[in-house]
Amino acid sequence: MRGNAVVLPARRPREVQQMVREQYTTTTEGTHIERPENQCIYKIGIYGWRKRCLYLFVLLLLIILLVNFALTIWILKVMWFSPIGMGHLHVTEDGLRLEGESEFLFPLYAKEIHSRVDSSLLLQSTQNVTVNARNSEGEVTGRLKVGPKMVEVQSQQFQINSKDGKPLFTVDENEVVVGTDRLRVTGPEGALFEHSVETPLVSADPFQELRLESPTRSLSMDAPKGVHIKAHAGKIEALSQMDIIFHSSDGMLVLDAGTVCLPKLAQGTRGPADSSQRLYEICVCPDGKLFLSVAGVGTTCHEHSHICL
Repeated sequence: MRGNAVVLPARRPREVQQMVREQYTTTTEGTHIERPENQCIYKIGIYGWRKRCLYLFVLLLLIILLVNFALTIWILKVMWFSPIGMGHLHVTEDGLRLEGESEFLFPLYAKEIHSRVDSSLLLQSTQNVTVNARNSEGEVTGRLKVGPKMVEVQSQQFQINSKDGKPLFTVDENEVVVGTDRLRVTGPEGALFEHSVETPLVSADPFQELRLESPTRSLSMDAPKGVHIKAHAGKIEALSQMDIIFHSSDGMLVLDAGTVCLPKLAQGTRGPADSSQRLYEICVCPDGKLFLSVAGVGTTCHEHSHICL
């Protein structure tokens, strides 16, 4: 018997094994095949104590989130946060504006500090108030320190100006300049100068006396064009423990007055003649000492020259 041969394609070993297993397990309808009892079933998910721990952790995170949210709202309410600033601190185009009293526990760095137009600026501290000026390297170039007992200024120059910018008082390492028209010293003891003083005018208040005094040393007044001493409503007294010297290198000593009194000059003895006229002449000793001699027809200074001895 001849027929057409059918050529089947070659199958792989794995496919052959699958077909054999299917033929082996294929039975007629109604046949029951028991499966192995030790078959493993894998469940997908988290069960048991792990699931409870996960829920507890999520609940704890939710509680922490609510507490943080409540604290954030409380802080915003206590600190008075607003779109324009925080509490009395407002942010403006010109900088920061602070209303009321404020306390700074650490240094404050600012380019400019000024008060409102209708109020003054007050800086106070229980110890002292210190204002420092620094250069680009951080070194202190100027310092103002207000303490309980002293105000200290550390700078190369200290200057006080008027409203129009005129220097009123200037101090540096070399000199002190008073720019006002008049320097007034109101202390009962006056002004004390340990060294020389250069000034065009020294005057006292009206109806008050002016005293220039040197308790332990000499008093000297020098001027290139003369020294003028005037008392418009009183007298001038010059007191000294030792000598008072009026010296003119190129000129003369002028006593221009209606009456010149020398009450304590030494006086020579009166002569028997013309003693009732009480007329005297002033005599000068070789050393410059003055004495009185009874006037006569001629000079009588030689008769009393023993006063010069």
